Amino acid sequence: MRRKDREVTDPDVILYILKKSKVLHLGLVDGNEPYIVPMNYGYTFEDGKLTFYVHSAPEGRKLDIIRKNPSCCAQLECDGALIESVIACKYGYSFYSLEGFGKALIVEDNREKIKALSLLMEEQTGRSFTFTEDMVSNVEVIRIECSDYSAKHRPLNKSGS
Repeated sequence: MRRKDREVTDPDVILYILKKSKVLHLGLVDGNEPYIVPMNYGYTFEDGKLTFYVHSAPEGRKLDIIRKNPSCCAQLECDGALIESVIACKYGYSFYSLEGFGKALIVEDNREKIKALSLLMEEQTGRSFTFTEDMVSNVEVIRIECSDYSAKHRPLNKSGS
């Protein structure tokens, strides 16, 4: 990370970003082309290990890409706010963000799908839902295992440098 002064390493702040953000931008590589798709997510963050879960229709470009190349990145952001100035070059943007790199894997086990969809719905709605094996058999779940991640915060009170 180039701006070490903005790096976030506190697990509580990382957890704040994970809870406050609602959309994960999943970056994949389709041959020589990038492919990015916004998705709702659930996650686990235990002992510094970060795993995301997203869901998908049973077929489509995203799944085709993952089957060919599971390498991916995931990006989140929250609390964005404009930093104003009287000088154009001093404008900026305050934010929290998190970026993770790893592998996107299609979940085959229905019990893991149930767990993943429960996490996703709890994260997105704040409510618990019950899923059956029959319900999860009609959806694909993707587990994103982050082998590396970093978080960043640019406070609102800093000028646009």
